[in-house]
Amino acid sequence: MRRRFRVYCLLLLAIMSGCDTTDGNPLPVIALIGDSTVTAEKGWGAAFAEVLNGRAMVHNFAVGGRSAKSFSEEGRLPAALATRPDYVFIQFGHNGQPGKGAYRETDPNGSYRDYMNQFVTDIRATGAEPIIVSSLTRRHFNDDGRIVSTLYPWAAGARAVANERGVAFVNLHARSVAYHTRVGREGSTVFGYAPGDHTHLSDQGARIVAGLIFDALADINHPLAELRPQ
Repeated sequence: MRRRFRVYCLLLLAIMSGCDTTDGNPLPVIALIGDSTVTAEKGWGAAFAEVLNGRAMVHNFAVGGRSAKSFSEEGRLPAALATRPDYVFIQFGHNGQPGKGAYRETDPNGSYRDYMNQFVTDIRATGAEPIIVSSLTRRHFNDDGRIVSTLYPWAAGARAVANERGVAFVNLHARSVAYHTRVGREGSTVFGYAPGDHTHLSDQGARIVAGLIFDALADINHPLAELRPQ
């Protein structure tokens, strides 16, 4: 409740003062950590920030090719925390799968949860609120038009950590699977970052995914949902 009240107050102050997203303003600060599906170039990060333009400051520290393991062991979290965020979104899973190499692979029931738990601990130690996001689905379809996902174990691991630690959870995996199943193979072609790419996002795809994230935030009554323009 206290954090929700703070977000409302900051938004009201920003509107009244006409301040922009520059250093020293009172806007909420959000940091994003994750893999390429979160980056500004190939993921939903830029579209998410665009929705919040003038309402929050968004710093994107997602890096392509990273898993929860490699992101952590490369020591990348401190840079995100140095921005003194109010919220940190955490999304990993794609690069933790088998075949990605020992320096990235994670066990969704073991090491993946360990790294996610450590992110939560380190983020909370700064006074920021972690928000766990399950992995965006890849766009592979069955003959019956349903999404075939190999990311369910990591999505389940993300949910388990969120439940155990009392962390806000955005089930982007389930929402993206449902969305692509609804629009089908043909309707999903607009998402492709490049021909034959079934993972990364075009600008249009990124905007749709950002909308799914805000829908999820609204469903869990998270105060950040109030920052989306009506």
